[in-house]
Amino acid sequence: MSDPPFRAALERGAALFAAGHWWEAHEAWEAPWLLARGPDRAFLQALILLAAALHKRWHHGSTAHRNFYKAERYLDTLPAAYAGVDLQRLRTEVWAALHDPTLRPAFHPQPGQADPG
Repeated sequence: MSDPPFRAALERGAALFAAGHWWEAHEAWEAPWLLARGPDRAFLQALILLAAALHKRWHHGSTAHRNFYKAERYLDTLPAAYAGVDLQRLRTEVWAALHDPTLRPAFHPQPGQADPG
C-alpha cells in the first residue's frame, strides 16, 4: 500500500468512512481493489465489506451483518494492523456501530505510527 494512488484512495475512503458515508468509501476503494494483489487485495476487500455492512445496516435496515462476517474472513488473513491501520480496533468499532447508529468507526493508526501508512 505504499503506491501513491493506493494511499490516496485509502485516505479518501477512510475520511468518507469516518463521516458515515459508507457507500462512497466503498466506491473510493473499489478501483484500487481491482488492481491489488495478495494482502493488499484482502485488506481492501475487507474495508469494502465493512463499509457495505454499515451501509446496509443503516440505510437498508439489514440486521443480518453478512458483509461483516465476510469481511472477517479477509481480516483473519491479515495481521492485527495492516498498512498502518489498527484492524483489530476497526473491527471492534464496526461491530459496535452495527448496533448503535450514533457510532462512527474510524481508521486508527497502529501503535507507534502517526498515520495510516
